[in-house]
Amino acid sequence: MSTVLTTRRAAASLVTAALLVPLAACGTGDDGKKGADGAQQDGQQTELTVLAASSLTDVFKAAGAAYEKKHPGTEVKFSFAGSQALAAQVKQGAPADALVTADEKTMAGLRSETGTPAIIAKNRLVIATGKGNPENIKDLKDLAGSELKVVLAAPEVPVGRYSKRVLDKQDITVKPVSQEPSVRAVLSKVELGEADAGIVYKTDVTASGGRAEGVDIPDEQNAIAAYPAATLKTSEHADAAAEFVKWLGTPEAQKILQEAGFQKP
Repeated sequence: MSTVLTTRRAAASLVTAALLVPLAACGTGDDGKKGADGAQQDGQQTELTVLAASSLTDVFKAAGAAYEKKHPGTEVKFSFAGSQALAAQVKQGAPADALVTADEKTMAGLRSETGTPAIIAKNRLVIATGKGNPENIKDLKDLAGSELKVVLAAPEVPVGRYSKRVLDKQDITVKPVSQEPSVRAVLSKVELGEADAGIVYKTDVTASGGRAEGVDIPDEQNAIAAYPAATLKTSEHADAAAEFVKWLGTPEAQKILQEAGFQKP
């Protein structure tokens, strides 16, 4: 093969590559074309991974199903844990697209890893007891009784911080038999009879299906939990993740959350 021919072919390859570069730069970051809702439009499925606070376990399963029905090109998968555990996963680079925590403090600590958060719901604390409230617990002061087995969430868990706040405000000292990594772990201890009482969110008692009962804490003694949601900057499906977070504030999603006992943002 002549040197001239070889040179011409090399030049043609360079021109072709140069033409392809700007086309690649026009991509969206996801494979395939997208509609206005961020979903794939070429038959491919977009899989979103959402890290969510454990108190959202039941309601988000319902919300995810509703979202998928309205967005047939998107599948939503959830990973539930205590907010502090989710934050650790984000900092360690766990592959995910969005995050919903049970407090603003945890989300604020991830400012460099997330988009702008939006509050999607609120919640309040209750005292969880076994079915029928066998120890006849009536208020926060009863939790200080030395004969009671009380379980609380660990201080680094949002509900643990909220619990400490309300107890300190009433000058009540509780010596828990254990400090759990999530609110659902606290609830489980009470449901199984391993503890007489614990402090959880109101929605957790509702989700227990009668396996636990709730003793209300007066508003003036209570704490309100706020749930911020945000996209993660490392998401490989940025548009679809943003659409899901935005959807959580829509009337459809808010109805699902409020029917589960969550309060308006």
